[in-house]
Amino acid sequence: MFSFENMVKTEDISNMADVWREVFRRSRLVPAPRQTVRLAVENHFTQSHGFQLSLSRLSAAHLPQSQEMPEVDQDLTYQLRVTLFDRNHQHFFGRTWRSSPQRMKNNKIPINEVLYFHTSLRLSSTVVVLELVSLSPRPDGSQQALGRGFTVLELFTNRPEAQAADGDRRLNLHHGSPRSLLHPLLKDTVDYSSVLKTIDSAHLECVVKRHPALVSMMHLLPENVLVSGDENIPGLAASPTGDALLRPQLLKMLPFTLNRLTISLQPSLEKFESQLLQLINADCHNTKQPGPEGTLRAVVIQERRLHVGVHNGWCFLDKPQVVVLEPLGSGTRGRADSPSKQSTLVKDSSAPSLPQILCLRSSLELKLTNHQALAVVFQLEYVFSAPIGRETMLSTTSSSRAAFLQCLRWGIWCPFQEPADWKGEEIQLVLQGGAKPNPHGVMVYSTEMSAKTPSSAPLSAPGTAQVRDTMSFRLSSSLERKASSPKASLRSKQEDVSRLRSSPSSPSPGQRHTAPASPPESPQGPGLSLSQLAATSRYPTISHSSSALPWQQSFPSLLHPSPLASAHQLSHVACSAVSNIAHLEMDLQQEGDASPSGQNEGDQLQELPFTPVHAPVITLGMNVPSSSSVSSRSSLAHLYSAGFPEIMDCSGQVAEVLDPTEPVPFDPQREEKDPLQGNLLVFQFLAFTRIPASGVGPDWPENVYFTFQFYRFPPVTSQQLKLLTSDRVQHKASDPLPCVLASINKDGTVNSGSPGLQVQFRVDDGFLKPEEKRWFLRYLALHTLHIDIWDSDSLLLIGSTAIELKYMLRQGKSAVQALHEVEVLTTDYVGDDTLLTSSGLGRRSTSGPMTVHTVVRGRLHIRTGNIGCPVDPIRRRAVDIRSSHPHIITPQEVTSGFRGGSLSSRNILQLNARNTAQAHRLEMDGDQEPSIRRRIRPDNAKPAEHDVNEADGGNRKLKCMAAVHQREGKEGVKAAKAMDQTKEAQLARERLQIKPSEERSKAEGIANMLSQAITTQHLLYASLGSAEYMEFVLKNPFNVPQTVTIHSDDPELSVITKTEEWRYFKALTKTPTPLEENMFHVEEGAPGPRVYLRPKESVHIPLKYQSFLCDHTMAVQGPSLLPAGKGSQVAKKNLSNIVAAKTIKVTFKAEDSKPMAICQVNVEPTPHVVDQTFRLYHPELCFLKKAIRLPPWHDPTVADPDSKTHFCVRCSDPNIICQTRMLVPGEPQDVYLKVPGSPSPHIKMFFVMVFTDKWMAAPSQIWQIYVHFLERVDVSCVSGQRTCQSLVLRGRQAVRKVKCFSSHPREIQVDPESVFVLPPAAVQELQLKVQPWRAGSRFLYVNAVDVESHRLVTAWLLCLNVHQPVLSKAFEVCVPVGGGRGSSRKITYTNPYTSSHTFLLRSDHPDLLQFKEDQFQIGGGESYTIGLRFAPSQSPGSVEILVYVNNLEEKTEETFCVKVNYS
Repeated sequence: MFSFENMVKTEDISNMADVWREVFRRSRLVPAPRQTVRLAVENHFTQSHGFQLSLSRLSAAHLPQSQEMPEVDQDLTYQLRVTLFDRNHQHFFGRTWRSSPQRMKNNKIPINEVLYFHTSLRLSSTVVVLELVSLSPRPDGSQQALGRGFTVLELFTNRPEAQAADGDRRLNLHHGSPRSLLHPLLKDTVDYSSVLKTIDSAHLECVVKRHPALVSMMHLLPENVLVSGDENIPGLAASPTGDALLRPQLLKMLPFTLNRLTISLQPSLEKFESQLLQLINADCHNTKQPGPEGTLRAVVIQERRLHVGVHNGWCFLDKPQVVVLEPLGSGTRGRADSPSKQSTLVKDSSAPSLPQILCLRSSLELKLTNHQALAVVFQLEYVFSAPIGRETMLSTTSSSRAAFLQCLRWGIWCPFQEPADWKGEEIQLVLQGGAKPNPHGVMVYSTEMSAKTPSSAPLSAPGTAQVRDTMSFRLSSSLERKASSPKASLRSKQEDVSRLRSSPSSPSPGQRHTAPASPPESPQGPGLSLSQLAATSRYPTISHSSSALPWQQSFPSLLHPSPLASAHQLSHVACSAVSNIAHLEMDLQQEGDASPSGQNEGDQLQELPFTPVHAPVITLGMNVPSSSSVSSRSSLAHLYSAGFPEIMDCSGQVAEVLDPTEPVPFDPQREEKDPLQGNLLVFQFLAFTRIPASGVGPDWPENVYFTFQFYRFPPVTSQQLKLLTSDRVQHKASDPLPCVLASINKDGTVNSGSPGLQVQFRVDDGFLKPEEKRWFLRYLALHTLHIDIWDSDSLLLIGSTAIELKYMLRQGKSAVQALHEVEVLTTDYVGDDTLLTSSGLGRRSTSGPMTVHTVVRGRLHIRTGNIGCPVDPIRRRAVDIRSSHPHIITPQEVTSGFRGGSLSSRNILQLNARNTAQAHRLEMDGDQEPSIRRRIRPDNAKPAEHDVNEADGGNRKLKCMAAVHQREGKEGVKAAKAMDQTKEAQLARERLQIKPSEERSKAEGIANMLSQAITTQHLLYASLGSAEYMEFVLKNPFNVPQTVTIHSDDPELSVITKTEEWRYFKALTKTPTPLEENMFHVEEGAPGPRVYLRPKESVHIPLKYQSFLCDHTMAVQGPSLLPAGKGSQVAKKNLSNIVAAKTIKVTFKAEDSKPMAICQVNVEPTPHVVDQTFRLYHPELCFLKKAIRLPPWHDPTVADPDSKTHFCVRCSDPNIICQTRMLVPGEPQDVYLKVPGSPSPHIKMFFVMVFTDKWMAAPSQIWQIYVHFLERVDVSCVSGQRTCQSLVLRGRQAVRKVKCFSSHPREIQVDPESVFVLPPAAVQELQLKVQPWRAGSRFLYVNAVDVESHRLVTAWLLCLNVHQPVLSKAFEVCVPVGGGRGSSRKITYTNPYTSSHTFLLRSDHPDLLQFKEDQFQIGGGESYTIGLRFAPSQSPGSVEILVYVNNLEEKTEETFCVKVNYS
C-alpha cells in the first residue's frame, strides 16, 4: 500500500538538528537582573557596545597549597573562568567562559586568550569576575576542579566623562571562591580589595578596550555573552587567523520564500481545541472565586498565530515574523471573522469528515545563509479571550474581556544540514510540546498523550497507526521566483542558489553587514571607488559659514538644529535632537540586498577599512581669532554725519538702540504676547572700511554689492554700491575712515539721495503659518545672517561676514535698532615653501600640505532694526479655527447622490461643491468638437453644454448640418440631387464617427464625476527635506471584507509600513490615533502595500510626504540692476529654491481593482531656512571631492556621553554624491561630497540636508553650497621675478565689451589692461604677467567681465607653484620698538656687468621696508649704495625681508635676505 510518507520529505527534530541543538545547548545563558536592565534604560544606555578583553598571563608565585592537589603533580593544569557579575544585586549573569588548560612555567601561567562581548549595561555595578581553577585528572578519566583564587575587573566607572575603564590592567588575585561575593556583607560594596584578602605576588595582566567592529555582527550574538574568536557562531565567516571576531565578516544572505504552510494537530483540530478549552476552563474554575450565580463564561479562542524566525543557536537573526493562521479542511467551513471573534466550525454533511488543518494563506520572506546550524524556528501560539471582572477575577457580570497568549507547539528545521535536497519538495516537520528548552524561552502546552510520546520517535513507521502533530510547507528561493530582466538567465539564478546550499560556509568578498536596527528597505546610498576616495584635492575651497565666524560666541562649536525644519509642522525640530536615535548603518552601500543580476556577475570586491581623504577639510564651528573691530570716535562721527535714514517706530519715535557687545535677554513668552504682532525687519548697509592687504591697491574695492538670504525669504542680490571717501577729513593710515556706501545710477554717477542701502522684510500673521511665530523668534535668537560681499567691477568675492540676529528681538518694545561693525573674512590656502635649486629648476614639485589662513578684507558697518507693527484683523489668520488634529484626513460623507439627468455643471455642483473645477473641465471637453463640427457657423451652433447633454444630440446636429449644406447649395436641381446623394453618404460617415465619440465622452464624464465623489482634498505645506506626516481614514463601505491595495502616483508620497516609524511620527506630531502592529502586507512587484479591512471597518493609513529635490535656478552672478535713484528696496516673497508644487493622488483599490477612495494631496511649496553657506572654487570639467567636518553634537537629554549621534545626509541634486560614515565615538564626523564638473564660468548650487534622527523627519541643518567652476592654469615661477603666461578668450554669440580683473593686481597684470571689444566667435589672446612675492603654493583668480551688463564671461583659476629664490647675501639689523621713528641702513651693490645697466629694487614687505630710490643706473663694475628705510613697529619680534635686485624685464639678478629684529 502506497503511504503518504512516500510523497513528502519528513524531518524529525532530534534527527536533523544535532548541530543546531549542540550550539543551542552551549549558548544558554542566565539573564541579567531586571532592575539593572531597567536602570540602564533610565540612564539612556539603550545601545549595545562591543568590548575586547585580552588576557595575557597570570603570575602565581605563592598560590595556596592544597592537600587534594599537590603541586608536584605533573598532570596539574590551570584554567581561567570568566563570568559577568552585578554587584548591586549580587547576581551572576551571562555565560561562563573557560580558557584552554595551561601548565605553570616559572610561576607563570600563559593565557593568551582574547574575549569579546557586547552589552548595554554600561553601569558601574557591572563587573567581570575571573577565577583561576586547577584541574587534575581522576581515575575515571574526568577532571577535578579546585578554585585557587579570583579577581574582579571593573569595566565602567561612575564618572560620566569616562564610561569605560580602557587600557592595561594588573589585577590582584584574592583568596577564596567567587561565591564569597554572594555574602550579604559584601552587598553594595564598592571596593572589594578592602574586604577580600589578597594573594601575595599573584596578579593577572589583561587589557580591556572598546571593539566597535562588533557592531556588524551583534545580531548574531546575544548581549552579555563572553566568547572567543574561534567560537562557532553561525552566520559569521571563518577567519584565516583563527580570530573571526577581530574583523567580523558575515556570510552572504539570500532571500527565500516559505509558502503552502499547513499545521495538522492530532487527533483533529476540533478535538484538539475542544480538549484545550476544557483544560483551560477547568483550570480557571479551580483558581477563581465564583460569582453570585456560581456560573462562568467560557474562555474562547480569539486568534491562532505562528511565529517564524531564523535562529543560529545563539539568538534570532531578526525579530520573528508573526502571521495569523486560518482553519481549513475538506468538508469544513471556518468562519474566522464572526463578531465575537470566536472561530465556529460548521460541519458539512455532504462532505467526508477529514482531519482539519491550520493554513497560512500568504507567503513569508526569509533571509538565510548556508550554515548547518542555521535553523528556521516555528512557534504555534493561541490567543485566548476570557471575561474579566472588576477585581481582575473571572465573573459572569463582566462585559469586558481580557486576552492572554499561550504557546502550544514549536519546531525547528535546519535547511542546510546534509543532505540539503529539499528543493521543490514538500517538507513535513514534527512539532513538539512540553517542558523542553526552546529558543523562545516560554512554557509550552502539553497533554498526557503528548507527554508520554517520546520525541525521538520517527514520524510514522510502516504498519503502525501512531500519529503526531506535524507541519508541512515548501521553501524556494526568491531569486528563482522573481521575474528578472530578459538578459538574466534562470540557470544562473538556480546555480547561485544551489551553490549557496552545497558550498561550504565561506565568506563572500562583497558581503557587508547591515545593522539589524536599520530598515532593510532603506534606499541604497551612493558610494565611491577606492581610487576616487584616495584622491586628494589640490584645489582651493573658499568657504564661509556663519558658525565659522568669531561672533557666534554663545554656541561656538555645537551643531544646532534648524529652527524651522518644516514651515507648518514645527514639532519636528523640537524632537529631532531629543528623540531616541537608533543605530544607522556603518556603510551606506546596502550590498547585502544587491539585485539578482548583480549577484550573477560574480562576487563584489570587498571594501578595505579606509577613510577617504579630502584636503583641505572644511570644519564647521571653527573660531577664528579676531582683532578688535571697534572704530574710533572720529570714524563714528564721520559715519553719523553722512545722513543715513533713521529707524522710527509706528509713532514716529526713534527706535531704542541696543549695544551689540552686551547680552540680550530673551523671553519667548514676552515676545509672543507682544501686542504688536507684526515685525518690519530692516537691514541698513551703511559703510565699508578698507584694510590694506598685499596684492591689492589702497583704493580696493571701489564698488561692491551684497548677497544674503534671510529666514525663508528668497535670496537677495543688492544693486551696485560705490565706496565714497572724504578728502576733507584727515585720517591716519593705521585708522582708515569708513567709506560710505551710495547707490550708482545707470550712467555711472552716484545717486544724490540718502546714502546706504536699506532692505526690509515684513513678517506678520499673513506671512507666517500657524504656530510658526515662536520658531521665527527662535531663529532670531539663535541664528546669524550670512552675508557675502562682492567686488561689483571684477565680480570677485571680497569676503563674507555674519551678524547676530538676536539684537532684532524687541522684547515688548515698539522698535529696536543696533549698529554692527563686523569683519569681512576670507580664507586663503597656502602650501609649504619650496626652495628653488638648480636640480629642481623647471621640474614641478609635489604638492605639499596646505595651510588655511583667515584674511581680514575689511569691516562692514550695518544697522539692524525691528519695527513693531499692528496686524490688520482682516489679514490675520484664524489659527483657532483649524482642526485640532491637522494630520488626520477624514473623507466627508456624501449625503446626496446623483439625481440623474444630464452631466451639467448644475447637477455636479449639487452633488459636491468640490467638483466645480472638474465640472468646468467636462464642459471644456465638450466644447472641443471634432473637425467636422468646425464647419458649422457660430450663429447656428447651440451652446456646448446643451449639445452634449441632450439625448438625441447627434441626430439634431446632423439635421443642422444637412440644413446648412442645403442652404449653401446654389447649383441647379440636377446638381443639387447629385450633391444630396453625396452629402447623405458623407453624413452617414459623420454619424458613425460622432456616435462613439459622444458615448465615450459621456462615459468619461460619468467616471470623472464618480471619481470626484470619492476624492478627498488635502492641502499640504512642504519644505525641502522635511517629512510631512498625515493619516487617511479609510473605511470599508461593503458588507464583506476587502483587501485594499494602496497606490501613490508619486514616490515622494508613500505609505509608512514600518511600525516603529509609524510610532515615531505619531509621537512627533502628537496624533492620538490607534497604532496597529504589522498592519500592511508588502510584496515586491506589487503596485503598493495591502491592508485587510473587515466589513464596515475604518482604519488609519499613515502617509508621509518628503522631497529631497528642489529648484536649483539661481540669479546670474553680478549686481542687481535696479532703477536709478532707488536706494531702498523691499524684499518680495517670490518663491525660489523650493520644492515643486504638485498634485498627488493616492488611490485605494478594492479587490476588483476599482477605486474605493482617493486622497488627493495638493503640495504647496514653502521655502526653507539655510543654516550654512559654502562657496567652493574648482577647475572646470573635473570632479570636486570635498569633506565638511561636523562639530560634535551635544544632546543634554542623554546622560551617556558615549552614546552616538547617527548622522545621515541627503543632497537636493541627484547627480551629486553625498554621504557620511558612522565612526567610533570621539572621532570627527565628515560629510563627503563628489560634484561633477561643469564648464567655466558655470556656478552649481545645491543643498545638503543633515539629519540626526533615524527616520529623517526633519533636517537639523541645511547647507547651501555654491561651486564655482573655473578654467585651470598652472604656473611655476620664482618669487620676486616676473613670469609670463598666455590665456585664450573665446567670443560667444554677441559682441561684448570685456575687461579683465585679477584678484591680486599687484602680483598679476593682464594685458590688455583696458576695455576691449570681443567679437562673436573671435579668439583674443591675453598676456598674464605674474610676479608673486611669497613662496609656496597659492591660488589666484582672473575674471573676464562684460562691463556693460556686469556679467561674468570667463573665470580662470591660477594654481601658482612659487619657488624661493637663491639668496646671494644675508643681513641682520636691529630696529627699536616704539618712538614713532624707523631705522635707516645701507647696502652696497656692485654691477657685475662690464656695461652700464639699470636695476629695479623690489621687496616682499613694502609696508616694512622702503627704498631711497626704487630704480638706479650704474656703470660696469661700479658700486652703488642702496638706502633702506625700515618702518617702526609697536611690538617686539623678528621678520625676514627679501630684497630683489631686478633688471628692466623684472628678472631677478640677486636676492638679499634682511632679518629685522624689533627689540
